[in-house]
Amino acid sequence: MEGATRRIGRKRRYSMMLRRAAQLIFFKRHMEPGVKGWELRRKLGSDYPKVIQLLDERLRELGLTVKIVFEDGSAYENPTIEQLDKARFYVTLREELTLEDAKMIGWRIDDLAALAVTLAYIISKGGKAPRREVEDLLKVKIPEWRVEMNLNRYLKSGYIIEDEKEMLYLGWRARAEVDEKKLIDLLLGEELGS
Repeated sequence: MEGATRRIGRKRRYSMMLRRAAQLIFFKRHMEPGVKGWELRRKLGSDYPKVIQLLDERLRELGLTVKIVFEDGSAYENPTIEQLDKARFYVTLREELTLEDAKMIGWRIDDLAALAVTLAYIISKGGKAPRREVEDLLKVKIPEWRVEMNLNRYLKSGYIIEDEKEMLYLGWRARAEVDEKKLIDLLLGEELGS
């Protein structure tokens, strides 16, 4: 009897922690959406990675996933708690957007193509590229009057960031939503999975 009561208490505790984790991740409190690992640890306790794993399993039914993005851009196989504390946790789509779905998010197809070219160019340059080079590349692909507008949109949306030297880098959103290898493979026309 005592064991059953303890299990019910633990289940109720995890249910409350799961709800709190979802609130922390879904609701934007800072400039960037999502939440840092140290914030999750402070609110949920040291076993927050287990709570996040449970949340991810629940979100699977909705076609969503919890994505962990590390500040240094690395992808750790088995991250330590210290690495997780410094990471940011986001909720993103589990599957890729179809072309039909992409149209519904309010972006023109040529804007999405220009974003793909921008990100691929930055990736091909080792993770940073001068803004002027990106602008020149985009002027070949899209009308010149759209280049500045698109780059500003990508900056505002978090897909790219710019420093004071006008260097462009991948932003938080690109690191959370874009599979870099798949993007490069698609642009090179290579078969996926090879």
